[in-house]
Amino acid sequence: MGTADIGDPDLFVVRNEVDTEFAYHCDELAARFPDATEVDYTAGDRVPLDGADGVVLTGSTAAVHETDSYPWIAEQETLVRALVDRAIPTLGVCFGHQVANVALGGTVENVGSTATLVEASLADDPLFEGVGPVVVALHGDAVTKPGRDMAVIASAAHDRVFGTRHRTAPLWTVQFHPEITATRREDLVDDFGWQAGQCSFADVTAERVFENFERLVSETVG
Repeated sequence: MGTADIGDPDLFVVRNEVDTEFAYHCDELAARFPDATEVDYTAGDRVPLDGADGVVLTGSTAAVHETDSYPWIAEQETLVRALVDRAIPTLGVCFGHQVANVALGGTVENVGSTATLVEASLADDPLFEGVGPVVVALHGDAVTKPGRDMAVIASAAHDRVFGTRHRTAPLWTVQFHPEITATRREDLVDDFGWQAGQCSFADVTAERVFENFERLVSETVG
């Protein structure tokens, strides 16, 4: 487990990427929480629940249904349920959004690849304070049925369940990638066939999601 200086509260970033060539999205996300502890879930590292004040689940090029190839996915579903039971603030991003909903009885299906900026409809939720509608969509699977007690808090034209929030536990999830900025445009083109559209990276303020989540964790701990 790679450990950075642990701050207060104690945050854990769970890395879910199975292919090192695409691990840069995990790197970008972890960089938003410089005082957090990184947990390589695919390598067998696990979150010490008794010492966790908040948890972030990253994206992955693995699919949530690939449990035969990646047994750790089923373990992460168990982790999500434990985080909900313990009311530990949790944020799921892309794959993290999908595994959290599946863990709670939701459904994820392959809907075809989307790799572009999209305009999302965001609910009036503290996670989205200061976040504009233009976000990075980079996925082929999508949540088609939210998990138990998961309310839809974001939607897009191509994806109705673009973000969710648990009704009683501090669990939030987003299908979009708040960690990806214009600095990764070439990687996105080369690796995922990124398409330019009507929207501009200049309008993306989704990184605020991480600041907001960290504030929500601090409020819970405090």
